[in-house]
Amino acid sequence: MVVGVDDQTAAPAHQHGYLSHKDDYLKRLRRIEGQARGLQRMVEEEQYCIDILTQVSAMTKALQAVSLGLLEEHMNHCVVDAARAGDEEGRVKVDEAMAAITRLVKS
Repeated sequence: MVVGVDDQTAAPAHQHGYLSHKDDYLKRLRRIEGQARGLQRMVEEEQYCIDILTQVSAMTKALQAVSLGLLEEHMNHCVVDAARAGDEEGRVKVDEAMAAITRLVKS
């Protein structure tokens, strides 16, 4: 049984735009996870604060790259599809994307 399908006539669940690059995102996130463990080790080992801050900056940039990639996928897939479906659906997705952009800018 396909998730998101109630019967033979129902449409399949919406596919997220990033799925075609899912493995790439997972690789990046695993690398970031390793960076976080490295930061913990650096603090445990009482390494120089500037070196730790340099690694925090690198991890922050890596997370920002993932965020921007996901946002681009969302805009090119989910927002475009919603706009094609109708004005109201398009506006809802644009508002959703703007809220996400606002959160990213504030972080």
